[in-house]
Amino acid sequence: MGLTSRSLLYAMAAAAVVCVGLTLWLWPRFAGRGVRPLLGRLGVIAGTQLAIVAALGLAVNANFQFYASWHELLGLYDDAPGAVGKWGDGGAAGPVGDPSKGLVQASGPDGLDKVHGLPKGAPATAGRVESVRIVGKRTRAVDPAYVYLPPQYFQPQYARQRFPVIVALSGYPGGTFLLGQHLRLPQTAAQLIRDGRMQPTVIVMLRPTIAPPRDTQCVDVPGGPQAETFFARDVPDALRSHYRVGHDPGGWGVLGYSSGGSCALQLAMRHDRTYTSAAALSPDYKVADDPTTGNLFGDGRDRARRRQEHDLMWRLRHLPAPQVDVLVGTSRSGEKNYPAARAFLAAVKPPMKAESVVLDHGSHNFATWRRELPAALQWMSRSLTFPEDVVGNS
Repeated sequence: MGLTSRSLLYAMAAAAVVCVGLTLWLWPRFAGRGVRPLLGRLGVIAGTQLAIVAALGLAVNANFQFYASWHELLGLYDDAPGAVGKWGDGGAAGPVGDPSKGLVQASGPDGLDKVHGLPKGAPATAGRVESVRIVGKRTRAVDPAYVYLPPQYFQPQYARQRFPVIVALSGYPGGTFLLGQHLRLPQTAAQLIRDGRMQPTVIVMLRPTIAPPRDTQCVDVPGGPQAETFFARDVPDALRSHYRVGHDPGGWGVLGYSSGGSCALQLAMRHDRTYTSAAALSPDYKVADDPTTGNLFGDGRDRARRRQEHDLMWRLRHLPAPQVDVLVGTSRSGEKNYPAARAFLAAVKPPMKAESVVLDHGSHNFATWRRELPAALQWMSRSLTFPEDVVGNS
């Protein structure tokens, strides 16, 4: 049974109920003194608690999709987070994709069938959300994705039209399911497009790590997973090869929350020829090692330089500003990152432009990010240029 399957969850819940019943039935037998009654009481308490905790853990994981499979839970894809693992050619981790079979490959639902409120009806009227796997042409990394295609994508008058793209990244250790179910990204975008408040846009939802359970932080790890290359080069190439999306960077933006927001800023500021807009909800402004990342910057002489270049405040002080537009979402109270957000926004200089969505109160959670999302999507829609190139033109 799969880690997120309902059958496993129901079986574990039933086991927890049975354990509670057995504890109540057997408890009088362990009421005496001595070693055996004591061990019996400890045993039934431990067994019951373990069953209840396991059932609750499965329920939470099924709802938030922290881990999509037993392999991810057990860390069988990677030796991290404690240390950099050993990788094959190109630094790909764990499952290695075969680009010859296509850079965008159909996949199972990957939780999409559990997302509530997705557009329903004919694609030309409601749009469509697909579940796919993106394979890196350079890194050979494989990452699951949901792809929202607006209704216009299927309408005859747009048959040769290419569309702008938003690459949306979840936080860590979340995944694509959270972008659909809890951030409600495709549902919100669909409503904004229907209301005429957002231009028709293809939205590609991804998790920010390519080597779960390791948090790769959109960094090219020396001798390890090449996450930055995957998101900055492989993902755009894959999408252009499969979908009618624009080729010019002006039609490409990246959006994320939490660590996904940190990645969004990193990608736009470091790869302004790929992404010209970034919307970051509750991001950090530099990348640092922690127990979930392992050693991101290697042990060579350039370790300090690599870490420094992933510090966005350092980049704003010491490097020419990229020609990109960024949006930062934060809250005056309830979020710890408000002072850092103010410092970052104050440090932005031309030709880079920055705006903000600032709530009076909010926390580091989906309730806050859902409040910020409509404004972020409309801002990005204004920032992105609707592609002028059409199918058949280079």
